[in-house]
Amino acid sequence: MSGGGNRTALVTGASRGIGLGIATRLAQSGYSLTITARDAARLDSVAGELRAAGAAEVVSIAGDMADEADIARVTATHADRLGPMTALILNAGVGTAGAIEDFPLRRFDKTLAVNLRGPFQLLQQSLPLLRAGAAADPGRGAKVVALASITGVYAEQGLAVYGATKAALISVAATLNAEESGNGVCATTISPAFVDTDMSAWTHDQVPPGAMLEVNDVVEMVDALLRLSSRAVIPNIVMTRAGTDGYRA
Repeated sequence: MSGGGNRTALVTGASRGIGLGIATRLAQSGYSLTITARDAARLDSVAGELRAAGAAEVVSIAGDMADEADIARVTATHADRLGPMTALILNAGVGTAGAIEDFPLRRFDKTLAVNLRGPFQLLQQSLPLLRAGAAADPGRGAKVVALASITGVYAEQGLAVYGATKAALISVAATLNAEESGNGVCATTISPAFVDTDMSAWTHDQVPPGAMLEVNDVVEMVDALLRLSSRAVIPNIVMTRAGTDGYRA
């Protein structure tokens, strides 16, 4: 990735795992960052690490992606402190498993809120900033990268609700491209199989960490996407694990 210049990014779920990996790569490239996650103390610690890694500026805002007011505060703070947005990284999400027959509807509502409603609101409120970012660099445009899942592409037993939220996220990103890519704002969803993060620890008895994708595999995809010209639109990237048939997490 080339030097950041005046480039800015907002990264959700930035305190660990894939979000932290992406934020670190952006920091190393000189971006100014707004980072958000639920744990304020952890987020402040990460902010220091990102400044040390080379971020021009880091604004950290603790918040819950299921809370409408928190999301509004995140985008308003980015606008106030960093201005136009070059990249929006929609990474925050919750994983949940359970059969359709007895899946708790309260958990359904929470999963939908964090994995779909929150990213949608954040995207909606970031659009003016993304358009401004695209106008400032017409050749590159502004990018939205959303972390979906292979289960949003291929159904998997026990992952109906999680997969449904990710399928919806893929649809939202594709529709954004239809509406906004002509304005220089385009979106890509990345749909990986299991990635070796804390979020995947629940399945270690079936899929050991060494059989999962590395966080850096996803980071490399994001890096490449942010270097594309505004003429290129990549709707969805499916990342499968070696040793599988390519149709399962």
